[in-house]
Amino acid sequence: MTMAWCVHPDRIMATPTTITFRTMDPSPFVEASIQRWVDRLATAFPRIERCDVVIDRPHRHGRHGNLFHVRIDLVTPHKVIAVSADPGQDHSHEDVYVAIGDAFRAARRQLHDHAEIQRGDVKAHA
Repeated sequence: MTMAWCVHPDRIMATPTTITFRTMDPSPFVEASIQRWVDRLATAFPRIERCDVVIDRPHRHGRHGNLFHVRIDLVTPHKVIAVSADPGQDHSHEDVYVAIGDAFRAARRQLHDHAEIQRGDVKAHA
């Protein structure tokens, strides 16, 4: 397990982060990129309790390059936010950093929506 540290004005808070590589070798550069994304999310949303990231590179199909699949599970006190960046036909996901960025941006949008609902800014849908 890797720990991501973010600095808050009143305390230092650790966001436990688990990074799993499937069908590919672990990369310290990819791990560092994920840690930067986790730090940014934890700074904006300090109530994240845990972040689990799985990066998968399925086998090649035909002449297409390897498309990366990224899954992120963010645990907050009231909700688990699950994001799955499935590349589909998006060949920009041949770059692992693009796939990671897309997944974390989707997670940030969901966290933002969840925070608005918690504050009462938006009515929760049934």
